[in-house]
Amino acid sequence: MIFETPGNFDSSNVAPSIPSDDAFLFLIRGNEIATVLTKTDILKIPCFRQITKYGLRILRQHYLGTLRGTPCYASEVTNEEVTSSEIHWYGLRALFGRLDDSSFSLAGRSLQIVDWDRSSLFCGRCGEKTILGEKERVKLCPKCQQRHYPKIAPAVMALVSRGDEFLLARSPHFPSGMFSAIAGFTEPGETLEQTIHREVLEEVGIRVNNIRYFSSQPWPFPHSMMIAFHCDYESGTIICDPHEIEDAQWFSSQKLPSRLPGKISIARSLLESKLVKNESDL
Repeated sequence: MIFETPGNFDSSNVAPSIPSDDAFLFLIRGNEIATVLTKTDILKIPCFRQITKYGLRILRQHYLGTLRGTPCYASEVTNEEVTSSEIHWYGLRALFGRLDDSSFSLAGRSLQIVDWDRSSLFCGRCGEKTILGEKERVKLCPKCQQRHYPKIAPAVMALVSRGDEFLLARSPHFPSGMFSAIAGFTEPGETLEQTIHREVLEEVGIRVNNIRYFSSQPWPFPHSMMIAFHCDYESGTIICDPHEIEDAQWFSSQKLPSRLPGKISIARSLLESKLVKNESDL
């Protein structure tokens, strides 16, 4: 599953005293990540040695841990300070399939951590300037002692099955022709299962049962956690919430929408797992 923490990565926020020249540097400019092109036209994450010669001023920097024994850092620079033509900048979505899986996963992690840091410069309780914790990834308020951890917003995704059919819907914001599984954010006090019941009923007027966990995916756009489930149709007819859903239909392996969610998303994996099951049942 994409965005999974690679097995050869050891997470830590306690950095070595001196960064090595070979350490990987996930350099961020806005929502873009710096890459370098090898002689064989492969995109790679640069190391400190390749970046420090440009004299870029680092706004903020976080130690991530080690990938295959090599230290990794997430750092941010300002737009106007990046002038080298040797550095190629891409949004995270554009890097899917172009970076190796481990680097892609850590690029997403880096974006989330940097976004959390620059979004929590001041305490939301008293307004005091925050400081970074030393032993864990947290921003501390020296005045009121409030602790500000990286924000993660849990969202569920549900693929509703009715026999060999499955329910897909489209938001008005989707690209033309694209349908996906029902999804929505968990509200305070809800379990994930309660969120599924509520979201499916609110968005398409359907009641479901037999909720089964499928998988989860960090979604760094900017700080969500997608938790996907299969579930079964119980009752109801499709009635779309006009504020959220433009259209919703029952589909099958023989009748698919003209456009499916991108391969970068857990929605695509969830749907493909249903298609594979349908084929195995034939």
